[in-house]
Amino acid sequence: MPQPLVGIIANPVSARDIRRVIANANSLQLADRVNIVLRLLSSLASCGVDRVLMMPDREGLKVMLQRHLARKQGPDAALAAVEFLDMPVTARVDDTFRAARMMLDAGADALIVLGGDGTHRAVVRECGQLPIAGISTGTNNAYPEMREPTIAGLATGLYATGRVPSREALASNKRLDIEIRDRKGVVRRDIALVDAVISHEHFIGARALWKIDTLAAVYVSYADPQAIGMSAIAGLLEPLGRHDAGGLAIELAAPGKGEFDLHAPIAPGLVEPVPIANWTRLADGVPHRVKQRTGIVALDGERELAFGPDDEVTVTLHENAFRSIDVAACMRYAASSGLMRQLKSNPR
Repeated sequence: MPQPLVGIIANPVSARDIRRVIANANSLQLADRVNIVLRLLSSLASCGVDRVLMMPDREGLKVMLQRHLARKQGPDAALAAVEFLDMPVTARVDDTFRAARMMLDAGADALIVLGGDGTHRAVVRECGQLPIAGISTGTNNAYPEMREPTIAGLATGLYATGRVPSREALASNKRLDIEIRDRKGVVRRDIALVDAVISHEHFIGARALWKIDTLAAVYVSYADPQAIGMSAIAGLLEPLGRHDAGGLAIELAAPGKGEFDLHAPIAPGLVEPVPIANWTRLADGVPHRVKQRTGIVALDGERELAFGPDDEVTVTLHENAFRSIDVAACMRYAASSGLMRQLKSNPR
């Protein structure tokens, strides 16, 4: 039987965009990220995962982590062994793309992702076949839930070692597919896990979205009223669960117009009035044509794609698009099946 293998992709610079400045959002320090990884390695090892693949970086996370791994004493004595991928480091999202592909090719059973919505989107785009466990370390985090890394590591380890079966451990997730087709038939495609936002702007510039008066429409795969970010607009209009059927499309109005203003938390510490024109449901697999003629498409909070008057832009919701580790379900199964119990040997 092959040995269990887990990959860790940790974005060393998540939570450093402009929203941190304009909305008093937090910034996770490098030492905090290292501590998260150490907790993951400890819990993975306790489940029998002895080997972990990890994405290298040049921000200092790898260097700080290697200091702990070299000690082999105290709390660092029982950590899973880390093998850093042999790959060029660009300090761009290309690193995440490459690392995800390499972990897939290496036969990883699951990936643990540290980052915001954008980091998780990048991983799913490259290897949506692999189950992922998300840990929130970004600014606006609608997809990765707030979880203690120790528990996320335990759930992933129990799944990777086969102690929790797939039918109990994995959850299906929705995804938005964005397609831009020019008049020559050339197509550009990308995805969003949570939201695709159409902006009136014509230049990508600073990637993070935070100005409501520049927005034309919001498309979401699910709508949680407790969410932060652009998907919060949908969540406060018509709540829609992660695993419920369908999605939501919202048309925004010019400031001062529309049916009403909806006050929504579009970034940490930033609650803004959003003028609502109308909204409708998205059905699985049915393309929805974008009305805006020119602008920018932002994917999971970051401006990514520009389009012009000769382009046709569609957004299509897909259900059962990728799988994730259901941490709560894994731990419930572990409890009900006694997986964490260790029987004592009979005294002589």
